[in-house]
Amino acid sequence: MSRKIVRFEEYKPAGLKKAIILARVSTKDQEEGYSIAAQKHRLQQYCERKGLEIIRTFELVESSTHGDRKDFAQMIDFIRKQRECVALVADKVDRVQRSFKEFPMLDALIQEGKLELHFNTENYIIHRESVSQERLMWSIGVVMAQSYVDSLRDNVKRSFDQKIRTGEWIATAPVGYMNAKDSRGRGTVVVDEARALLVRRLFEEYATGSYTQGQMVKEARQWGLRNARGKQEPLVRSQINRVLQNPFYYGEMEVKGKRYPHVYTPLITKDLYDRCQAVRLGWHKKPFAYAGKDYIFRGLITCDTTGKTVTADTKTKRYQNGNTAEYTYLMCWNPEDPDKRMWVREDTVLAEVEQVFKNMGIDDDIYEDVVAYARNTCDTEKAFHKRQMQETTREIEAIQGKLNKLMDLLLEGAIEKAEHDEKRAALRSRQVDLTNLINSYHGADDGFRDAVVDMLELSKKAHELFVSSNNQGKRRLINFVFSNLSLKGEKLAFRLRQPFDQFVNAVKIEEWRARQESNLRPTA
Repeated sequence: MSRKIVRFEEYKPAGLKKAIILARVSTKDQEEGYSIAAQKHRLQQYCERKGLEIIRTFELVESSTHGDRKDFAQMIDFIRKQRECVALVADKVDRVQRSFKEFPMLDALIQEGKLELHFNTENYIIHRESVSQERLMWSIGVVMAQSYVDSLRDNVKRSFDQKIRTGEWIATAPVGYMNAKDSRGRGTVVVDEARALLVRRLFEEYATGSYTQGQMVKEARQWGLRNARGKQEPLVRSQINRVLQNPFYYGEMEVKGKRYPHVYTPLITKDLYDRCQAVRLGWHKKPFAYAGKDYIFRGLITCDTTGKTVTADTKTKRYQNGNTAEYTYLMCWNPEDPDKRMWVREDTVLAEVEQVFKNMGIDDDIYEDVVAYARNTCDTEKAFHKRQMQETTREIEAIQGKLNKLMDLLLEGAIEKAEHDEKRAALRSRQVDLTNLINSYHGADDGFRDAVVDMLELSKKAHELFVSSNNQGKRRLINFVFSNLSLKGEKLAFRLRQPFDQFVNAVKIEEWRARQESNLRPTA
């Protein structure tokens, strides 16, 4: 004869007088009516109805599926220490467990006669004398709780995957951006106007190659670049390192080692980002330590004979009169004998570099002509960017039309979802590229004009600036003007970046013309 399932209204625990209340929440549960206070109130009423004395209340704020569940383990230890059987009273099965990993532990205590499980909402009790049907109900309750967790996890994963495919960021916004809500209340990322310019400046300064990341920490602190969260402390070196390596700033987000285009406003260009990575990786190949000495040419010159970076060292020379003087030497290899080192005075090389800056100077007449030309060029560039923005905007709109049509075809069953997803990803990627491009056009005319003015001002005052700068300033100017420096024995070889090479050529042409005119001028 089968035994009747006993509901908890009918069950009268013989000799059972003590109870433990378990109220557990996770962060999402608090919004679903399962707060600690609500659970405790319902369970206290239950214990009153059943005549149970509450000897302990455990309030757990933890996941039932992740981690070691230390608070839960403490509750089990407390139950084991009791001399008589106690009732563990919970609102639902999923408040106690959402997987079977705790099942053997709880069942062992039940079989020992030390524990009963009372589930208020689900309306049943598991005790030592429970029949197979009752235990099956308990198992089904755990299965349903586990199924809920698995379903929630799958939904979250699908949601994250969908967000990534559409270029949406799913984590805390990096420095220079802020997490916000859009008009529909959905999470989005917006530019942090208070920090964006400083982040851009961080990339621009580091790209010059004149700073280590440690030096960039000091620079950023002086600018006032701070974290947007917490105590808003200045950025430390590890944070500076993360910023400089984060592709988010030029338009791509990195998720689990893969990069995806995102839909937010870039702060820098891909070219600037790439230049920073070249500098960052290059520091590991350059001997910058130099025993803490601040050498001008540190890491800037290579040996033409071997291709290795030229190092520097300071030597002290003692004269016969007892005086001493320090001289800095650059070490390279002899072109005639590559196995033999040779030492070149730094001031000799410095004089050659200084002469290049001197030759780059433009006199006032030429300067006015170049400025007039620059104004015309800026107007031309402005018109060009306007046309480019119009054409790019039209293409973005056309792609959006294709995306809408693609969705209609999917809904009508004209194409399979796999084909839809593949074509949509390609169109979306192109749309993001165009959006980044059009963002780079904004203010392009001003940026171009400012760049031209800076170039002209630098060329006009290059020699003066170089001579008056400290070693760090000299390094920045050298790195900005020269694209390559090498020592072939004692001779300096170099190439200038554009348009500085043209400025030097212009000066040479004017000098040649002056000599020609002098030669043609009749003598008295």
